[in-house]
Parts: sequence; C-alpha cells; structure tokens
Amino acid sequence: MSSLSWVRAINATLGRVAPTWAARRMQELFVTPNQHAPRDWELPLLASSERVTLRFGLSALRWGEGPAVLLMHGWEGRPTQFAALIEKLVGAGYGVIALDGPGHGRSPGRDADLVLFARALLEAAGELPPLRAVIGHSMGGASALLATQMGLRTETLVTIGAPSNVLGVLRGFARMVGLPAEARSRFIRMIEGRTGIAAKQLDVARYRLDMPGLVVHAADDRYVRASEAEAIHQAWPGSRLLHLPDGGHHRVLADARVTDAILELLEGVEMPLPLALAS
Repeated sequence: MSSLSWVRAINATLGRVAPTWAARRMQELFVTPNQHAPRDWELPLLASSERVTLRFGLSALRWGEGPAVLLMHGWEGRPTQFAALIEKLVGAGYGVIALDGPGHGRSPGRDADLVLFARALLEAAGELPPLRAVIGHSMGGASALLATQMGLRTETLVTIGAPSNVLGVLRGFARMVGLPAEARSRFIRMIEGRTGIAAKQLDVARYRLDMPGLVVHAADDRYVRASEAEAIHQAWPGSRLLHLPDGGHHRVLADARVTDAILELLEGVEMPLPLALAS
C-alpha cells in the first residue's frame, strides 16, 4: 500500500471520530514543504549566481544587470528551475532576482503558504529597483497575483501553471488525502486562521489586475488543470493567454515558446489576444 493510501485509510477512520486531530495533521502536512536538491542541469546556473540575503532574512539568487525581473518558484520548487528563462533574460539585458520562498532553500522558516509567498514578494520588491516583471510558477504565480492586491507594483506579470483560487486547491488536497466532510471543513478553517484571510477571498475573480501580463499553461499539466489559466485570463483584462498542448507542470518552464513569449511581453511586442498554439 502506498503512503497516500495509508494516509487516506487513517483519515477515513480518524477523520470521523477525531475530525479536529485529522484536520490539524493534514494542515501540518499541507504547509510543510519537502526540500529537493537541484538537478544536474541546474548546477551550472547555480554556480554562476550571486547569493543575496534580503533585509528580513529571505534568500535569493541574482544574475545579470539591467531592468529588474523578480522570479518566484512554486511549492517545493527552486530558483534554478527557471534556468532556461534566466539565461534568456540575462542574455537580453535584464537583471534577474529569484527568491527562495519562505520555508524553501536557504530562506528562513519550516513552513509556507500562499500569503507568506506573497509577502515575500513584497519584501523583495521593497529592496529592488522598479520591477520590469514578476514571473511566478504554480503557487509562485498565484502568490504574485495576490501580491499585486497587497501593494506589489510591477510593469508586467507572468503566471505559469498557476491555480486561480485557493479554495479549490484546499478542497482538492482535502479530497486527495481522504478527509471526511467535517474534517475537511475544519482543515479549511485552520488554513484560513493561519493566513488571516478567508479562502474564498483568495480568488483571482475578486482581484483588480491592471498591468499587462501573460498567462501560461500546458494542456497536459497533471497538477493544475488548464481551466485555471482560462479563469485567470478571463479575470485579467490586460492578459494574454499562451495555452500549450504539452509541457506538463515543470517542463513548460524550459519551453522556448514560453521564454520567447515572455521576452516579447517585456519588450512590448504585440501578440494576438488570446495566443493559442496547436501541436
């Protein structure tokens, strides 16, 4: 039996007789990321980076000089997962700063959530020159969207494989780990208590997004449904949608179609709205 099957079996029983206990254990699991070492293909870029520590302890990597582009990885991700994009940006004359999110890499803390990621972006932006772009992958993209509602200023914004709302993410996780209805409700309330924000408020449909941007998603993403990109695009009047037929959740970061579209956005080249690519 897999570890997930064991978790589901335990939650099926204890989630009914002790819903608060089960909800608390799943909350701990939900907010505690695992650390993953860089892959071999990331190491050359890591070696060429400059490690910087921001005022409140956040760690980041920096490359190049020029207009500032701020990157935020996803859950259990790393700055160097953006290797192909970083090389393109630096080559085009941009200065790139990629954060270790809270609870990730060398940044402080053992846990993290969407709101902490968004606050990290605000902290970083406060120590950087005006941002030409903020680019976020997965939860990093969702946190970038949220950060703009908390005061983040950037000329452009890019999300890659990002969810459009937190409530759907929480419900999906609770179903995956087999929490019964009452425990599931308590789990969501615990997360809301932790972040201080009702989950239904963390929905791009409620945001005001007034900067130009790009929404990227691959149809074969197994972690975040492609329909999430449609929801983000519909709620964001100035966005362009790049819907790829392939690329999954992580390989899409190295896709030349993505890096090219991002450079076009940053350089002000007009693109059709929406932009859709067929296989």
